[in-house]
Amino acid sequence: MTHIKSLLASIVLVLITSTIQAQDTTTKENSQDTLTVKNSGDKMSFWQMVKYDGLSVYGGVKHAYTSPFRWKGDDWLTFGGLMAGNAILLAVDESANDYFIKQGEGVPDVIQEAGFRFGKPLLNYGLTTSVYTLGLITKNQKIRKTGVLLIASATAGGLLQTLSKTAIGRARPLTGEGNLSFKFWSSEAGYHSFPSGHAILSFTTAHAFAKQFDNLFVKGGIYALGMITPVSRLWGGAHWLTDVTLGLALSVVIVDSVDNYLKKDERYVYGNKKHKIRWNLRMGANQIGIVGRF
Repeated sequence: MTHIKSLLASIVLVLITSTIQAQDTTTKENSQDTLTVKNSGDKMSFWQMVKYDGLSVYGGVKHAYTSPFRWKGDDWLTFGGLMAGNAILLAVDESANDYFIKQGEGVPDVIQEAGFRFGKPLLNYGLTTSVYTLGLITKNQKIRKTGVLLIASATAGGLLQTLSKTAIGRARPLTGEGNLSFKFWSSEAGYHSFPSGHAILSFTTAHAFAKQFDNLFVKGGIYALGMITPVSRLWGGAHWLTDVTLGLALSVVIVDSVDNYLKKDERYVYGNKKHKIRWNLRMGANQIGIVGRF
């Protein structure tokens, strides 16, 4: 009987000790889980979230710009294919311009105006910041992440297209010059055709939103709306076909790059992780017990 009492007392002692060990283990071994809880916004102040999200935007933009340095064989083949395809389209730029301008004559003004406005930085950034603000106020992790994705992608794409337009200085169709007319480093709006800034901003937004849904019909609807602006630029003769196609390709590459950064670093994790308990049997002199590690 004495041995049984001793054994029971040892079990209770080990189990109590295991609780303390489990708590200590949680602190040391699950630092990623602690980060997950922190990143969820549940334990972060308003300004901590703003700071954290600002760093996420910076990291996303940086990752997008440095992605080519991490490309491998398949990535360079894809890039080469995009450039080759765009080069081939140069041959049909002028005929495509005539075709789209004729098509645009029958399009309602409200659609053309909507397409033009949605690609403007003021409206586009207003939408993206509104999404982020909503996620910030409600502390909704997914909406916050979507807002960060939108802002980082739009920033990366916007800066790139602004520099490219000025540096390349390609003439717009409306100038009456050919698709191979250039004035490098020109400040004239008529020579800011390549690539299409409207196409980049609108389709960046559409692609970022579409990535948040699994339903193919919802995705298709979002992409259809996102294509209104790029096509409207062709209807109005503001851009060549190759200006728009390259803008669309850049949008996809930039959004995917920023999204990969946010996922890779687990900057945002939705929901609560289910912690698995690992049970270990411990035995020693006059002791026997089960230790659970969370």
